[in-house]
Amino acid sequence: MADLHAQRRQDADRVMADVDHCMVRCLAAVYDAENRWGRDDDFFLTAVDQTPAARVLDLGCGTGRLALALAAAGHTVTGVDPHRASLDAARAKPGADRITWIEGTAEVLPDAAYDVAVLTSHVAQEIRAEDDWRRTLAHLRRALVPGGRLVFDSRDPAARRWERWNPRDSRRRLTLPNGTVVDAWTELTEVRAGLVSFVHHYLLPDGDELRSPGTLRFRTEAELRTALAAAGFAVERIHGGWGREPVGANDDGELIVMARAAD
Repeated sequence: MADLHAQRRQDADRVMADVDHCMVRCLAAVYDAENRWGRDDDFFLTAVDQTPAARVLDLGCGTGRLALALAAAGHTVTGVDPHRASLDAARAKPGADRITWIEGTAEVLPDAAYDVAVLTSHVAQEIRAEDDWRRTLAHLRRALVPGGRLVFDSRDPAARRWERWNPRDSRRRLTLPNGTVVDAWTELTEVRAGLVSFVHHYLLPDGDELRSPGTLRFRTEAELRTALAAAGFAVERIHGGWGREPVGANDDGELIVMARAAD
């Protein structure tokens, strides 16, 4: 009887794993519909292009939007992400065979293998614990050649963009590749000690609703500079917007960091 109960638990675990994987795949499709090519992608592509034919690390590459464009521009690209479903979506796209895809985090990176590393779409804020952030920066420094460049974005907490994360101001309509129209909005759930929690809601035509909760760490410019210096990076500049405006000078509300690994 105990063996039977154990088998049932294993069967249930497998079913839940399949359901979770399917859910992530669905969310990956929604993610692509919501996050089309934008000014941020133009910025990162231009920044990487400053190093011709670079060996590029896209850490937290998601479904590969930028990684594919970087490879098409002539760079040698490695895309790393901890989510298998996102990588599955990336591998299914045209041109994906040009890229090395790795499931994992910064810990899996080889030493001195990249000329440029990018973290886009506020992936840096997904690393919430400060110890994890310090370790990630240390791994990035290890993975870059001396003088290699690190470029990433993080929302400026001074802009308080989370105040717009409510059903009225955040409501939007998305069209998936198969023509399905999805109504979406974001619900703020908590702001505490530099952490902002929220839920993305996606309402499907049949009435089903997908929910994607998240929590982001908002770090100040001073906190970013301190952590980068401790990890062996020299900050070259920090922009406040995608047009390279000074911090706080426009409504983008960004901290776009351009740093270099110390020799």
